[in-house]
Amino acid sequence: MPSPNFNQRPATAALSLLVIHNISLPPGEFGGTHICDFFTNCLDADAHPYFREIVDLRVSAHLLIRRDGDVVQFVSFHDRAWHAGQSCFDGAENCNDFSLGIELEGSDDKPYTDQQYRCLAALVRVLLAHYPGLSKQRIVGHSDIAPGRKTDPGPCFDWRRLSAALEA
Repeated sequence: MPSPNFNQRPATAALSLLVIHNISLPPGEFGGTHICDFFTNCLDADAHPYFREIVDLRVSAHLLIRRDGDVVQFVSFHDRAWHAGQSCFDGAENCNDFSLGIELEGSDDKPYTDQQYRCLAALVRVLLAHYPGLSKQRIVGHSDIAPGRKTDPGPCFDWRRLSAALEA
């Protein structure tokens, strides 16, 4: 599902970071088309009061993993999705330039599903195999690159579970 919210990476930016996010629209609610509508600039501002606050934002991610494990791709891995915002990792600013963004349909305070963990681990294995600049040590949460501004994927995300699944 193509999103218009991307552009080309700088020629000097090598893909070297994977950022895990969460999103639910409306906040705390799962299912429906609102996330896809948001990432494709088709969100109906009148469908929920919260949407009036975000309808003019232009954001996207490379991938969304729904609660049932289905995956939606919005931006090519070769392009820069607008997912990280103001961010810094290992002294490098503007993480969108050198990262991939994966959104999990979820929230900071609700556990993620088994299907999401299985799908995320499978996707990460493929990405690690195809992009030599990525590594297990360079998989972070949005909160790691935008501390104080972002909290996702939140305390309910099981980093040990993802790590163990990548070792299997």
